[in-house]
Amino acid sequence: MDIFSVFTLCGGLAFFLYGMTVMSKSLEKMAGGKLERMLKRMTSSPFKSLLLGAGITIAIQSSSAMTVMLVGLVNSGVMEIGQTIGIIMGSESDMPAMEPCMKQLEEFGVPYEVKVASAHRKPAEVHEWASTAHERGIKVIIAAAGKAAHLGGVVAAYTPDPVIAVPMKTSDLGGLDSLLSMVQMPSGVPVATVAINGAKNAAILAVQIMGTGCDGARQKIIDMKKAMAEA
Repeated sequence: MDIFSVFTLCGGLAFFLYGMTVMSKSLEKMAGGKLERMLKRMTSSPFKSLLLGAGITIAIQSSSAMTVMLVGLVNSGVMEIGQTIGIIMGSESDMPAMEPCMKQLEEFGVPYEVKVASAHRKPAEVHEWASTAHERGIKVIIAAAGKAAHLGGVVAAYTPDPVIAVPMKTSDLGGLDSLLSMVQMPSGVPVATVAINGAKNAAILAVQIMGTGCDGARQKIIDMKKAMAEA
């Protein structure tokens, strides 16, 4: 390989990276509009996604170009790949208190899955769910529990994902027991804890954590804070 070939290779790579940057910035301006809604409908299932990807690849006769387009779409937040938030609670009775969490995630357009399982009554089920969460594409876990409130810590012991605990208000001590239990985690097993029944803040914090590695998630938080300031 001569020096001219090296310069040609470097120049081609530079143009490739520049093109991907320009595409990402352009797509960021389009995020939240018709393009995002259309893509969500067309990729609502694995089969639809497969057909769309195959169709575009055949149309443009380039799998490399398709890959660049996908990277740009994901980087801009127009599309998301396997980024889900897991919500687990110890009892069905916690569901009403966690509705603000799910509503906030829906407003952000962030997918989530919900699991109801007690750390004390169904430990094996909690173990199975938590230990496989990362493999299912879950990036952050929100755990809600009351009284002894061990659920967040148990989940954190089985997953590499960050865990946010929501202490539930109880009839005995008003949720103070849940709060104190959740914040007293041993060294090496951190659990971030929000206020008693602070489900909405748990959702916002989860998306903020996702935003450290996803421009689209970060933009959702920026837009939310801007809307609050202008209200």
